[in-house]
Amino acid sequence: MTNYRRITIAGGTYFFTQVTHQRYPWLCGNTARTLLRDAITYVRQKYPFTIDALVLLPDHLHCIWTLPPEDSDYTTRWRLIKTYVTKHRTTTIAIDANINDSRQKRQESNLWQRRFWEHWIRDEADFVQHCDYIHYNPVKHELCSAPSQWAYSSFHRFVAQGIYAADWGEMQAPEIAINIEDE
Repeated sequence: MTNYRRITIAGGTYFFTQVTHQRYPWLCGNTARTLLRDAITYVRQKYPFTIDALVLLPDHLHCIWTLPPEDSDYTTRWRLIKTYVTKHRTTTIAIDANINDSRQKRQESNLWQRRFWEHWIRDEADFVQHCDYIHYNPVKHELCSAPSQWAYSSFHRFVAQGIYAADWGEMQAPEIAINIEDE
């Protein structure tokens, strides 16, 4: 078995990508969004964290979290969020995907990919680049023609806070570092 190494910095800020199992597009449905919101609320009661930015797409999500000082355990948070959604899902989130032997052995469902991508945000420029990537992602995936048109994004909060102009990303794509595209 591969030994995955993750960087863990207490109080760190991290970019994450979490993908659905076999990229099945269930995340943007009303039930799924409610369950995900409830799961995050539930987990934050015992394991607090701040969601700095987030975009929810049909088959994956990107977000940036900041953990409390002296805490670096984002893996438990993700495990609990995914477990909560899986255990509380209704028949409206019915995925037509087989559960292979490996998933059956681990008692895993067919909602989520087993692992997630994480990147430690190193500085303010890295933070800005990842926020831009998150908020432009629905346009990149051709789900809309401007970030302002995508409802499931912290883009609207950034506009309300004066971080972005309301028309940000409409006329031209932001300059995003090429290595973020691989995340």
